[in-house]
Amino acid sequence: MNIYDMKEECGIFGIYGHPEAANMAYLGLYALQHRGQEGAGICSCDGATLHLEKSLGYVSEIFHEKRLKRLPGEAAIGHNRYSTAGGNARSNVQPIMVNSSLGSLSIAHNGNLTNAAALKEGLERDGAIFQSNADSEVIVHLIAHSKARSAEEKIVEAVNQIHGAFSLLILTEDELIAVRDSYGVRPMCMGTIDGAFVVASETCAFDLIGASYIRDVEPGEMVVINKNGINSIRAIRSPRRAHCAFEFIYFSRPDSYIFGGTNVHSVRKALGKQLAIESYVDADVVIPVPDSGVAATIGYANQSIIPFDFGLVRNHYIGRTFIEPKQSIRHFGVKIKLNPVQSILKGKRVVVVDDSIVRGTTSKKIVKMIREVGKAKEIHVRISSPCTISPCFYGIDTPTRGELIASTHQVEEIRKFITADSLAYLSFDGLKSVLPNPEDYCYACFNNKYPISFIREEPAQMELFLA
Repeated sequence: MNIYDMKEECGIFGIYGHPEAANMAYLGLYALQHRGQEGAGICSCDGATLHLEKSLGYVSEIFHEKRLKRLPGEAAIGHNRYSTAGGNARSNVQPIMVNSSLGSLSIAHNGNLTNAAALKEGLERDGAIFQSNADSEVIVHLIAHSKARSAEEKIVEAVNQIHGAFSLLILTEDELIAVRDSYGVRPMCMGTIDGAFVVASETCAFDLIGASYIRDVEPGEMVVINKNGINSIRAIRSPRRAHCAFEFIYFSRPDSYIFGGTNVHSVRKALGKQLAIESYVDADVVIPVPDSGVAATIGYANQSIIPFDFGLVRNHYIGRTFIEPKQSIRHFGVKIKLNPVQSILKGKRVVVVDDSIVRGTTSKKIVKMIREVGKAKEIHVRISSPCTISPCFYGIDTPTRGELIASTHQVEEIRKFITADSLAYLSFDGLKSVLPNPEDYCYACFNNKYPISFIREEPAQMELFLA
């Protein structure tokens, strides 16, 4: 149950041509906080100079009025970080800013490069000095070391050397540039507000500031925004689309429209409906594991005609740290975040719907808590995605293959481990039947088929890195 086992990627936001660019970037990052909670940063440009503010923590903790006033200008980019590569240190917080032969530039990156180590070795042999461990800095050095004449040509040359998933925002002294990898793994959309242009990971960032969605940045496309307007360049050849299916299942906010304008909430409801068709069980109540399981649970309840209720209450206000009592409290790690409602669960046959099972340890604790504290009579776990059998190398911090319980255990073995009365996952065909244009997705975490090829032995290396 991956609110504890699987971590989001990163969130990016950019705006050009707005008098309150930094404030808008702050609000955009606030809306995208779910995509990364370890650090955040904003870089603005006043037409001549780039200004950077960043730190560890939540967006609301980092940016106050005085700090935002240190970010003048009508263009800005921002980044929420979760450390898929490089670790959690202030030096790895983005945006990253450098000086090059073309002047200053700043970069914000959502995704993960599969050939970052090899590129870094080559750059260091050529004299590059790295200030962080983040793979995003590799992109900066590739741009800075390019012999091309214009910024656009340097960026095109750089992005054709990197492999993996990347949605990039690059701010120069006179342009905002957005680039998306050739497979379109991570979402990236464009919008407009009061004549200004905005780019973000998800449309929920547009809703908060009142911007209107225009379209997605296409896979392999580079969009250059400056005083002359928008110019689209085909930067990288796009062999096929491979959108991350987990964006619909869990990562994106339910109110967002991603991958061509499809609403996340509606897809999750449809997944729950399909799950009920495939694995109905007679029960008294259907409850979600909040918050990511709510939409699928609604779909399951509507299809099965079993009443929906909130049998687990989530504490949204635990903050970044809490003090654990010295005296052992049963199920404390889960209870600090979730608590069963006995009046809803006692003596009932309960269907518990969640989006995935990763390691299985948290699922086991939740099932036991529902049975022991909630006093449920039966507990039937239903998962609105197929079994997660393979790690992600494209920007999501997943456990290693050996830690993924479904990679080494059958469903019945997992059921026994989590102590549920029954367990069923959504079928792979069921998932594909719900997603729009189902051949346009990456399903590697479900079928071990990676659409982006790896260099040398990188999957094994990354398994060790993620261990």
